[in-house]
Amino acid sequence: MARTRPDVTFLAPRAASARLSRRALLAGFGVAGLGALSACGTTTKMAASPPTDGKLESKLNLYSWGDYDAPELIEAFKSKYDVLVQVDSYGSNEELAAKLSTSRGTSGYDVVVPTGSNVPQMLNHDLLQELDLSLIPNFEHIDDNFKNQYFDPDNTYTVCKAWGTTGFVYNTTKIDRELTSWQDFVDAAQKEAAGTTALLEDPWEVSAIALAAMDVSLNTEDEDELDRARTIVVDQLAPNIKAYIGNAATGMIQGSFTMLHAFNGDARQGLSEVKDPENWKFVFPTPSANLWTDTWAIATGAPHPDSAHAFINHMISPDTAVEQLDYIGYPIGTKGLEEQAVKADLDERDLIFPAQEVLDRLEPSKQTPADQIRTKIFADAQARSEA
Repeated sequence: MARTRPDVTFLAPRAASARLSRRALLAGFGVAGLGALSACGTTTKMAASPPTDGKLESKLNLYSWGDYDAPELIEAFKSKYDVLVQVDSYGSNEELAAKLSTSRGTSGYDVVVPTGSNVPQMLNHDLLQELDLSLIPNFEHIDDNFKNQYFDPDNTYTVCKAWGTTGFVYNTTKIDRELTSWQDFVDAAQKEAAGTTALLEDPWEVSAIALAAMDVSLNTEDEDELDRARTIVVDQLAPNIKAYIGNAATGMIQGSFTMLHAFNGDARQGLSEVKDPENWKFVFPTPSANLWTDTWAIATGAPHPDSAHAFINHMISPDTAVEQLDYIGYPIGTKGLEEQAVKADLDERDLIFPAQEVLDRLEPSKQTPADQIRTKIFADAQARSEA
């Protein structure tokens, strides 16, 4: 659909291309370590947010990933409620946490968008304030799969903004057998796709390939299991890797890859742009993979709490869900969105909405001290690949 540039103020450059997805921006940052927050700010006192009173303030400051919301929806909120929306963007969860931590509640930001795996650390540092779900009535429309997740069991602080998973896509003209598992991926990378395989530029996701092939927890902290994963990643995969990339769509379009490690929405984007989509197949691999969730939250000290709640409520509305999905490429967790996508005739819907049997076997990524080991595995793999 044609997109006009609305009357919304952006305080930092938004992504220049739709191909630069939010997941591409995240790649490489999600497991940078647990030190980012502990190094920020030594005082514990946080500025307080004014109480909600049912009257929307005239401004709203949104701090989010670049180009992660349909501008038309932000403009619609502005027009409906006469609220000036200002948008600033960041490139990693660590950047978000550092900004909120050093400002101690005086950042001026209202609504923020942390990834679920980062929420516990942010709560430990009092960077998010409790939501009043009575001011977010559209919360009732959120799918139960994306409520009460481990990082916020009662949705006290967060509401699902978008979600997705990880798998791989391969060219069926070059790999003529059916691939269904992560072990199949490891095998094909050493055979048919040797030298033409891409991995995500993300330490947690790369280690997860090996851990899944071993059929152990993707979040394991067991050093013996991680040593075995290192052997798979560094000795078996790395010598056959052509590149480490953020967005599989770019590699698919470029044309020199046979198989690519991919976020499902990015693979869908690639299929919509390659000349021969019938020759590509995306796999939700067994036995498991990441179920990532980005969340709406309100920063501690938010100066415009009523407008913040109203904005979140607006952005999760079933009435706007398909438009948001079409723009960002990932579902927003709203019930019935798959049926709406059918009515809207969106393509490659099977990539957007994994079957329930797939969702049931996914494992959300978590931050743990062992992420330092994963980061070292990743660095060694890149060095071995000379990529």
